[in-house]
Amino acid sequence: MQTGEAVTVVRGEEELLARTAHLFASATDVACAANDLFTWQEAHAAAPSPLCPARTPETRIRKVYRSGMLLDPVAARRLETIRDRNGAQIRITADEINETIILDRRLAILAGDMRAGRRSYSVVTQPEVVQGVVSLFDVAWRSAADLAAYDARIAEIRQLAPQVLDLLGQGVKDETAARSLGLGVRTYRRRVAELLAALGATSRFQAGVRARELGLV
Repeated sequence: MQTGEAVTVVRGEEELLARTAHLFASATDVACAANDLFTWQEAHAAAPSPLCPARTPETRIRKVYRSGMLLDPVAARRLETIRDRNGAQIRITADEINETIILDRRLAILAGDMRAGRRSYSVVTQPEVVQGVVSLFDVAWRSAADLAAYDARIAEIRQLAPQVLDLLGQGVKDETAARSLGLGVRTYRRRVAELLAALGATSRFQAGVRARELGLV
């Protein structure tokens, strides 16, 4: 563990939860931003988890996730469970986000890099820094879409995503790919564009990289 004046760096979730579990248990305002369901693991059922803080009637839980997650049916159902079980408000964004948890707008936990199989986390208490993190989260929250609305919009492309990603990975021409899926070329290209948007990708190559990161291919 490394400690600064207002920032403590911890290694691995066990150390993170050892230092912060009591804060999750008492928090009434929890904000979370994540690219996937694995950064903030629920591996420690005995302690409050960043994904499942203690829920009381006055608790507000807001979560922002990357849109690519909804291309995975299992992840999509998991988000619905988190929403329904915890009473969490969940929004979806295609933009890059910093993986963050904010407790009561007074403490921020920032996810770092993986080293030797363990992720580092920076626990920040400096008020000015925390306020900056809160501001970034609030911007992401306001620009994100409600989970139910986004899920309805992406439902069709989610069904086609595995086949489209496979065709893109093989470098199949659009005309051939469209024919194999029983689609018109314009429809196929629109579906590809929707897939790229969901993955937050600007090219077909980048879409393949993002899809591999999410375990879609």
